[in-house]
Amino acid sequence: MTEIIEFVIIVIVISASGVMAPGPLFAANISYGLREGTKSGIKMAIGHTIVEFPLVILLGIGVFSLKIFPEFRMVISIIGAITLFVFALVQIKTVLQNNKNITSTPKHGPLVTGIILSALNPFFITWWLTIGFKLISDAMLIWAFSGIVIVFFLHIWMDFAWLGGISFLASKSSKILSNRNYKFIMIGLSLLLVYFGITFLVDIVN
Repeated sequence: MTEIIEFVIIVIVISASGVMAPGPLFAANISYGLREGTKSGIKMAIGHTIVEFPLVILLGIGVFSLKIFPEFRMVISIIGAITLFVFALVQIKTVLQNNKNITSTPKHGPLVTGIILSALNPFFITWWLTIGFKLISDAMLIWAFSGIVIVFFLHIWMDFAWLGGISFLASKSSKILSNRNYKFIMIGLSLLLVYFGITFLVDIVN
């Protein structure tokens, strides 16, 4: 029993390193939270889950091989960077052309954004192929195949709590922002996405 409790604590603590790390999903979540509130964070977490659950299952049954990881990482880095650049440009265009109040919603929703920014985020993939893979392996030693699902649920609730909480706080701050200040923040967040895209490309040559 003590071993199980220790493992649960380890998974939660280590998962925080991936869940709470600043990244494109975090920046986009603030962006949507300013407009839609807590529900946008929940939708983004659902989109994230749609990508994360199959990945965890595949890792658990050994479909991904570390031997092909370098090539896979290069492709996902390039595609991810391009996606971030496009997302940032669309976001800036939307903000500059939008003369309505700060609750206006862009055409692309948080659910789809959660899927895209998770599937094309090389750091997210890397986390699961390294740290996450170790947690899954350890869980399978304790609970066999069901350990995959146990690790997933010990991890995923933090994504919902974190993304939902951040979007909630963002929505509260939007009530005291002027439309002009909001636009500055949105452009700043978009430029942050561009920065993450550049880091994806730099990661390829390092």
